[in-house]
Amino acid sequence: MSQQRSRIVRELHDEPHIEGSRITVQFIKERVEGRGLEPQTVADRHDLDIADVYRALAYYHDHPGEMRAVERKREQAFDEHEHLTTNPDEVRK
Repeated sequence: MSQQRSRIVRELHDEPHIEGSRITVQFIKERVEGRGLEPQTVADRHDLDIADVYRALAYYHDHPGEMRAVERKREQAFDEHEHLTTNPDEVRK
């Protein structure tokens, strides 16, 4: 059995991220499962160990309730601040 400790923490963000970075579990999941990037590509682009990419994906799927709560919190924050954004079409007028 592996003695590797988890590198998924909640030190810098109010959501799980890879220890020693600001890269969240949600970010990794979106790149690999949402955009279809290979885990190695994500690791290379963000200077991560490939194992950390897989740990993030495993964490996402091992903690569905927590990750749904993170997603709801993000959606709520976007909705609350949407009025502060500018519609590009209105700027061009």
